Amino acid sequence: MTNISFWKMHGAGNDFFVTNPDANMYAKHDWSRLAVEMCDRHLGVGADGIILVLPSENADMRMQIINADGSEPEMCVNGIRCFVKYCLDQKLCNDIDGSLTVETLSGMVDTQSTVGTDGFVEYVRIELAEPDFDPLSVGVETDRPPPVQNMGILVSDDDVVVNMDLVSMGNPHAISFIETEVADYPLTSIGPLVENNQLFANRTNFEIVNVMDRSNLTVRVWERGVGETLACGSGACAVVAAAHTRGFVDNLVNVELPGGTLNIEWDGEGSIFLTGPVTKVFEGGWEV
Repeated sequence: MTNISFWKMHGAGNDFFVTNPDANMYAKHDWSRLAVEMCDRHLGVGADGIILVLPSENADMRMQIINADGSEPEMCVNGIRCFVKYCLDQKLCNDIDGSLTVETLSGMVDTQSTVGTDGFVEYVRIELAEPDFDPLSVGVETDRPPPVQNMGILVSDDDVVVNMDLVSMGNPHAISFIETEVADYPLTSIGPLVENNQLFANRTNFEIVNVMDRSNLTVRVWERGVGETLACGSGACAVVAAAHTRGFVDNLVNVELPGGTLNIEWDGEGSIFLTGPVTKVFEGGWEV
């Protein structure tokens, strides 16, 4: 038997197991299968995914994330915050100023951490690449030029049409601005229909949005490979990018999600920045 030690962590309620396997352990195990087993909230411990802390030749560390269904997304912003806290709190990197560069499947991500009174990381600010409005980046082939806004998509045989904006943050997002309160929206039934719609070559994340005012958005998220989650960092950035492009919001926006609030900064071009909390819940082990 092998014991896989981990930290259970969350960023605004988006929760993960974070572990730092050595080369032998990494090669030995089927991490996709372990993700399905460990993340099961009834038969396992329960989480939205597993994050592996790995060495990198091009950054401070490399992050591999595996969703609860065993699939591997390009990146996860809430997961990056958990990853950064894990690395810095355990002094796995030679950090001197709270900065850390993380290698992900979608590229390099620069981060800056804020330490709390207990000496451990409390908030992480993440710089992400400029939002991409090319529909091909979301895996959608269409004749409509970018940005694709308010695109009606048939998602069921019952003639249910969802109007969506398309944005890539290194991973695909379909965003629907709605008048109905997000709390009342049937996300559990519509979410999987959007995620798995044949229009999206690699499936998609799906966000529903209420515009409260020019500085505040209320959002629920259906994450690809996971289902509804309490928060999604890349989704929050994608939502703000779509809202800013439509002229709904200013440059500083609070995105309220069921798990907490994320702060997004974007002036309409260049990098987009997210700041949010990160929490260690407990330490544990999983025998395989």
